[in-house]
Amino acid sequence: MIRDLPPEAPLAMPVQRFDGPPPPQSAPSGPVERVGSANDMLARRILLVLLTGVVALAASTALKEAVLADGLGVMDVVLLTTFFPLFALIAFGFINTAIGYILLATGLHPGFTPVPQWSDPLEGRTAILMPVHNEDIVAVCQRLGHMARALAAAGAAPAFDLFILSDSAPEREAEERAAWRALAGRLDGAVYYRRRERNIGRKPGNIAEWLRRFGAAYDYMLMLDADSLMGGRTIIGMAQILDRRADVALLQTVPQVIGAHTLFQRWMQFSSRVYGPASTAGLVWWSGSEATFWGHNALIRVAAFAQSCGLPELPGKPPFGGTIMSHDVLEAALLRRRGWRVHMVMADDTFEEYPPTLIDAAVRDRRWAQGNLQHLGLLHASGFHWINRLQLLLGAAGYLASPLWLLLIAVSVALAVRGDEGLLAADASGTVLGVTLALLFGPKLMGVLHVIGDPDRRAALGGKRAILRSVAVDVPLSMLAAPAIALTQTIELIGIARQRRAEWHPQNRSSDGLTLGEIMPRYRWHVGAGLVLLALSPWMPMAAAWLAPITIGWLASPFVVRWTASEAAGRWAGHRRVFVTDEGARDLQPAPGAVAEPKVG
Repeated sequence: MIRDLPPEAPLAMPVQRFDGPPPPQSAPSGPVERVGSANDMLARRILLVLLTGVVALAASTALKEAVLADGLGVMDVVLLTTFFPLFALIAFGFINTAIGYILLATGLHPGFTPVPQWSDPLEGRTAILMPVHNEDIVAVCQRLGHMARALAAAGAAPAFDLFILSDSAPEREAEERAAWRALAGRLDGAVYYRRRERNIGRKPGNIAEWLRRFGAAYDYMLMLDADSLMGGRTIIGMAQILDRRADVALLQTVPQVIGAHTLFQRWMQFSSRVYGPASTAGLVWWSGSEATFWGHNALIRVAAFAQSCGLPELPGKPPFGGTIMSHDVLEAALLRRRGWRVHMVMADDTFEEYPPTLIDAAVRDRRWAQGNLQHLGLLHASGFHWINRLQLLLGAAGYLASPLWLLLIAVSVALAVRGDEGLLAADASGTVLGVTLALLFGPKLMGVLHVIGDPDRRAALGGKRAILRSVAVDVPLSMLAAPAIALTQTIELIGIARQRRAEWHPQNRSSDGLTLGEIMPRYRWHVGAGLVLLALSPWMPMAAAWLAPITIGWLASPFVVRWTASEAAGRWAGHRRVFVTDEGARDLQPAPGAVAEPKVG
């Protein structure tokens, strides 16, 4: 007999405070850092911060000396104060990736590998939670079915229950129930379904409602998104780690992109395969037990999460007040505040999908931008570890960088039009520009060197020629897309500042292409900005030459969006061995509309 829900097992989830004295530590004591001693971890972090500061300060000093040669004006002050944080941000990213590349190249970090497993039977019970919001429920159930069968094949099915937690519209319930019943009828284990009548608190509220009703019956919960897919061996191995490490509350995997059909998705999938490992290895190296949480593809200790992560409504009106939008990083900080350890695992079979177009990526980015800016008001929260504060700050800085870059460009243009080449004149030797380019493109080079040097990864990505051919397409595409992305983020930040809140809409996971008529309303400002730079070119010839990639990127942005949104362009790239990706990983995800179950690669 198929049951909607199991018997209720209530669990308290108190709402947390960010002011006042920090709550008491509640995590049991465990062994010292698996990845090194506390002093070793502190030394790593100090090294990362110091190297970032040295590189940013050296570049800023060189720029300052050149700018001050003819006196200091208002524009010069803006130039210098804008340049340092921007340069520090890209220097931080470069150094993080360089460290990760060294670890991978020397074998000190294994990269994406299977999660260790032991012969011991699982001790804890795990709930696999799949929140959905007006999703393609057939595809969701296919992914859940794959995971359930993988667990059953390993003999671990009795330790896992599956939950579909719906926040969908009422008219979607009948379809969801039919898909759920069909899935439950094919599986031996328990599969439950619940649709909330009121969508309070978005995904965090969905999970909190489940915890307060059923949480006490489970030791762990595997948090998924509707596009998540994980291998059975990874899920079992992570549960065994939590069985063995009572002080660990959360294990975050690093999902790889699957289900690529449009050119944009294939591009992002290839980029994540080639450029992601070194950056992630660096992140793991300095994060230690203060790793971040990305909200999905993570295994969590239920009691610790319920005790630590009840989210309050922020004071004030949206978009800065109200419901917390980016909950995951904050939940990691709340767990660490009570002494629980949060670790990151580079598993080899954990996956997610990517938005099919630049527009869909921007829509998702808008929610993240608002949520990350909310975090600025929580940097003072009592009891947070300084690494968690740094993570909150970096998340917000990643979005604030876009308007700062545009401000830097605007100042340079203003100086150039009045006859002062500004930044370009100050860097007549090209030193600062050369270092900037090295920091921007160095991570790509390290990613290419790593993947070409690994025979298995090289073969999975089509071989050396296919990799180099793909990089030759990726670099100019990245240069064209970056100015458009920066301007889009700036426009969205202006909307946030004007109190325009982000709405919670279901994510589009497929595309059959976009017309210019659909694209232009979103990119008219980009084309307009490109035309302004083009019109000013006669009054600033040197600056116009240096700014040509930005001008071209803005003018071409509608056409780049249209081309990359096409599935036909994705097939074209595949036929020409451009953006080749691991066939096994791609086979895990069926094509849109397919009814076949996902295959194990």
